[in-house]
Amino acid sequence: MATVVSIFPILLWTMMAFQANPLQAKGIQVLPPANFTLTVTALAKILLQWKPNPDQEQKNYTVRYDVEIMTPVWEVYDTKYTHSTRTAVLHNGFSARIRTLLLYNNSQIESNWVTAKLQAPSGAVETSVTNLSCVIYTAINNIASLNCTWLAGEMAPKDTKYFLFYRYNSYTEECQEYSKDKWERNIGCRFPYTYIKTSEIGQLVVIHINGSSKYTAIKPFEQLFYENTIEKVNPPRNVTMSLKQNNLQINWEEPVSFFQNTCFEYELSIHNLKMGYKQILKTKANSFELLIDDTCRYSIQIKANRQSWCNEGFWSDWTDPLYIGKDQPGTPIDSKASMVLSALVVSICSMAMLIAIICRRCHLWSRLFPPIPTPKTNLKYLFLNNNYQRARSCTSETETEIGSYPEDFRSYTEDLYSDVLEDSVI
Repeated sequence: MATVVSIFPILLWTMMAFQANPLQAKGIQVLPPANFTLTVTALAKILLQWKPNPDQEQKNYTVRYDVEIMTPVWEVYDTKYTHSTRTAVLHNGFSARIRTLLLYNNSQIESNWVTAKLQAPSGAVETSVTNLSCVIYTAINNIASLNCTWLAGEMAPKDTKYFLFYRYNSYTEECQEYSKDKWERNIGCRFPYTYIKTSEIGQLVVIHINGSSKYTAIKPFEQLFYENTIEKVNPPRNVTMSLKQNNLQINWEEPVSFFQNTCFEYELSIHNLKMGYKQILKTKANSFELLIDDTCRYSIQIKANRQSWCNEGFWSDWTDPLYIGKDQPGTPIDSKASMVLSALVVSICSMAMLIAIICRRCHLWSRLFPPIPTPKTNLKYLFLNNNYQRARSCTSETETEIGSYPEDFRSYTEDLYSDVLEDSVI
């Protein structure tokens, strides 16, 4: 009895399996697709194509295909067609596989997988660009500009030339306005006009950057951006303010955009110039009320962005500041000016003292302005010495005569001394 009980579940499972898969029960063989190929048709755009296996048995079966993208990003889907298009970055290669599905009476059977690969483009390691960042700006006339910046690869030679292309739908364009680093390598690009339409929500922008160098092969790089997520929102428009007693009323209009008004959120920067403090307030409305001290002067600025549920982009720039309130004595405008003036005076004095100390320690004054040398011998004694020498020469010639008349010699020396004194005085 126990043996019969243990065999019964096995028989029941076998019967259910045959009922679940009548195609297998009939011994039908499913063959994989034929001629599976991968073709790059545009920047970051790849076409997957295949054909039904010609040896597959043709009956009243529904045929579909399982597609699995393995790189660069894993994705699985099925289709009834014999082709499929995908957008993906290709700088690291691309690989996918496919199999046939036969469906009949709510049951299916699968073939083996068929795989195809695209090799990664050649290029040296760490020569491709890094830190790629792009921003879209939308003008009032719906003309979108595109700005991108990046860093050169760590191992990229100094002579590397990078070239940027963008693709939007079927439009592809190469950059014509580059910014450069100190080695003249392109590290930024500006498109003043593009085919990008920010009114088309959810569209991809493909950025492709390749390069060249005479020293090594430069590896290309691709990145995908959803246009609305890299759009820099325009600032709010027509900001007005009114003050009644202490009640400040601020009104504005939504930014220029194809998004509805309810998409936006705002930040207000309210700066009390007298007290010197600032507060940031958030709102989703187009107006704001605030109690303020009407004896103080305030500056008001506003910026905008889309909310996360509405394809959040980059915050806009702040609006130009608007001022309201009264200027009081001692407002930060005056205090800041006095503080700047005081700091300037202190800096000048400190600098003068420092220069004086340095000059004193390094004897710069004596080096820059050396003293004028003075004669070591007094002019008086110099003249005396010269006249004395002359006197000696004279006395040698008249030694006999003077020696016989002492009074005459005394008077002669006295006259000579008086002449020397007069010369020295002159």
